Amino acid sequence: MNDFRSTLREDLAHLLTNPRKFQAVIAKESVWDISWPVNQLLGSEAVLTEYLEPLARALSHAHRRDILFIGGSNIREQGGQWCACVTHYVGNFDAPLFGLNPSHKLAFLRSGEFYRIENGQITEAKIILDLPDLMYQSGRLPLPSLGTELAFPAPATQDGLCPTGYDGAVSLDVVQRMLGDLHVYDPKTGGSAGQTGEDGTWADDMLWYGPAGVGSNYRWEGFVKDHRTPFLHAFPDRKGGNHYCRIGDANYAAVSGWPSMSMTFQGDYLGQKATGQPLTLRVMDFYRVADGRIAENWVTLDYGDLFAQMGRDLIAEANQIPLP
Repeated sequence: MNDFRSTLREDLAHLLTNPRKFQAVIAKESVWDISWPVNQLLGSEAVLTEYLEPLARALSHAHRRDILFIGGSNIREQGGQWCACVTHYVGNFDAPLFGLNPSHKLAFLRSGEFYRIENGQITEAKIILDLPDLMYQSGRLPLPSLGTELAFPAPATQDGLCPTGYDGAVSLDVVQRMLGDLHVYDPKTGGSAGQTGEDGTWADDMLWYGPAGVGSNYRWEGFVKDHRTPFLHAFPDRKGGNHYCRIGDANYAAVSGWPSMSMTFQGDYLGQKATGQPLTLRVMDFYRVADGRIAENWVTLDYGDLFAQMGRDLIAEANQIPLP
């Protein structure tokens, strides 16, 4: 376990400092699914020229700053050995990134990432870059914000980088029980059984870290106010799951679907009028479990893709907003 996690983490350190060197870690026929507007890339050369090199050009003198890095055996049908991580790409935003104009200031580009590893190479990757948060950092987010916008912190226990201690199956079981209960809710109150209280899966002092536009919040009441209620108002028939990967590692777990949610747009959301149209959402969730409950949850959502389905180009809109 420790070998393949640590080795990949060391390799990823070269992702922006030397993209050509990192390319050797990517299987020739590798498939990378990246958040909007990049989307799917086939083969290591496409990954290099359409993702890695543009990222390196945009963020000068950039490096990775991982806050969470775990790995394990995927319990979903797809199987395989996977690593999941939350990181920031730290650098000066000095050149356009996928069409987004630069701020010429320090940037922490948030990223959620899942990698399948076979024979020491990446054969599949899923990556959500929080481009709306990059817009927020430069004062050009064309969306309102529900919670508190902040850079994702490292786990409170400071042990999220290739953790040790015990099998992650117990942590993953807690998360899976929560997901099963969360799927069913009271349409009047938005409440779900098994979330809080004596037998709940969430700690009383839970922290939920969300993407730009949603923001972060504290305790179940904050999560309901800043995310759950507005989301269910907009997408009351949302169905989650459809995960390609679920792994546990010590007191951590991670799950992701591409897309994970399907729903219809029935209520206004983040300033966008409802249209009734069907939508999908790419989701990544990373969890820390303590004493049998979820204490922290880091969430990356591909809101660029979600709003593109609504007919909006957030990059084009952000570029129309003058830098402060």
